[in-house]
Amino acid sequence: MNAAGLVDASLAAEAVALAAPTLAALLARPGVSGEQVLHIVVLDPCAPGEADGPRVLHEHSIGDPAAWGADYAGFARAKAALAWRLQRDSQTVQDDAPHLLARGDTLLGGGVVRKGLVIGVSGAHPWFDAACGAIVAELIIALAQQRARDLRAAGALSVDR
Repeated sequence: MNAAGLVDASLAAEAVALAAPTLAALLARPGVSGEQVLHIVVLDPCAPGEADGPRVLHEHSIGDPAAWGADYAGFARAKAALAWRLQRDSQTVQDDAPHLLARGDTLLGGGVVRKGLVIGVSGAHPWFDAACGAIVAELIIALAQQRARDLRAAGALSVDR
């Protein structure tokens, strides 16, 4: 997958890897996730939407998807797609703006928007899905900030990818 901007699949994967110990500890807590699983979808913040929706930059599963009792990957993609389209957290849409829901939109929370970055997460209760998405999003933003600083320090005047 080619990224349209500074945030690419490797940076998104690094953020998920950095978050993994926290996400694993959270999933081990009683009451967070019935199956102790999670699926994370990171959308490309700089790519225009494609005919079938926004461009997925990175996906990551915690737990064996073949053993899941539900399609958490599909749910995470749907949450991300809704958050992308409306540039609002999917739970905020459910609570404050249900009039914006279109045919086929998910009715689940767990898609988050942080500074134009959209993450969809599913597998835990919606409030924990959103927390996990926010953790990953903030790590992506921090890693992108460092990457941009490194480029400037190396004399770059633009993002060339």
